[in-house]
Amino acid sequence: MNYSHFGRKFTQPNGITQLMEDLGKAKSSNNPDIVMLGGGNPASVPHVNTVFINELNCLVKNNKITQIMGLYDGPTGNDEFRTALANQLNREFAWGVTEQNIALGNGSQANFFVLFNMLAGKMNDGSTKRILFPLAPEYVGYADQGLTNDMFVAIKPDIEIINTDNGSKQFKYLIDFKAVEKVLTADSSISALCVSRPTNPTGNVITDEEVNQLNLLAEQYNIPLIIDNAYGDPFPGCIYTDANLTWNSNIILCMSLSKLGLPGLRTGIVVANNTVIKAIGRVNGAMVLAPNSFGPSLITRLINNDELLPLCKNSILPFYKNKAQVAINLFDKIFADLPVYLHKVEGAFFIWLWFKESKITSEQLYQKLKKQDVYIIPGHNFFIGIEDSWEHKHQCVRINYATDEATLKKGLEAIRALMT
Repeated sequence: MNYSHFGRKFTQPNGITQLMEDLGKAKSSNNPDIVMLGGGNPASVPHVNTVFINELNCLVKNNKITQIMGLYDGPTGNDEFRTALANQLNREFAWGVTEQNIALGNGSQANFFVLFNMLAGKMNDGSTKRILFPLAPEYVGYADQGLTNDMFVAIKPDIEIINTDNGSKQFKYLIDFKAVEKVLTADSSISALCVSRPTNPTGNVITDEEVNQLNLLAEQYNIPLIIDNAYGDPFPGCIYTDANLTWNSNIILCMSLSKLGLPGLRTGIVVANNTVIKAIGRVNGAMVLAPNSFGPSLITRLINNDELLPLCKNSILPFYKNKAQVAINLFDKIFADLPVYLHKVEGAFFIWLWFKESKITSEQLYQKLKKQDVYIIPGHNFFIGIEDSWEHKHQCVRINYATDEATLKKGLEAIRALMT
């Protein structure tokens, strides 16, 4: 088949597709011995699932299912949900947003494809623009989003070793602001900053001060700051450290219903100035006519009745926070005598391990574990825009701890066995 440039780019093998294919094959094998610590699927939180099932039953009882399934929403998404969310954000944060500041899409992945390619790539004046990640590693799903090659630039992090009271070997990535400013000063092709908070894959939550510095830099260079808030406040609220959510007309804030426990309903949310929202709506209209309405319809009543945020605070947050502590305890026990470091767990539901003196790469470890039916994610895929020769890039792995303790323990012990 003679594909176009678009066809060649998006049909060639890539990291995220290969990983998802591996995980899909493992899931469909029905092998009871598989240890699934890869992927980003949220856990099944029993009480939360019950709430969502009750909401579904309410939609059926009130004869709303036919409307949800049988009618298109507008290209920026379900109006009732957008109004409810705007009201909630104003109650919580006093931002002064309206439904005109909110657009929906068929999942965050689709929204980022639209945003990245609206803001970067080949421009009308013949120039080429790029997205800057001020802190690597970043979400692997960004890597192959660009319609043009080399769309992304990333900054290596400062690495801070943390001295804990109990001797746990931990570290934290920090933004190297001098390097960020150097790139912005020297490279006029940068058209946006993008950072996730909490960060997938590491669980890092950049501080309020770091967010403020990025915001000031974005305003100084007249470019938007994109914040991927899929795991953050106000929902699902998987943050275990002090952090405040901020927004202004220069910030493009991306949210999701997936990590509430609704990944299959593919609902991504963008909060931005009205110019950006209108643009997203026009792209949606051309690409998909209208976003999926099922997720928004399921959640709207919970927002309007102030039930969603208590659900997050009282059920989702403690559920994952407890699992995070279990993961930390297992790490401390299993890797106590090895030069293995854990990124400080501040949010989301991943642990990020750094094998500082490893004799094999994370990809080699991944392949060896896969043969044992143990699935993790090799870390080099997350260092988008970082040169391949940086050793640290090949010394890390991401593990999803949204599973039971026995499965996590088995997986970590399998990793230890291959590293000794």
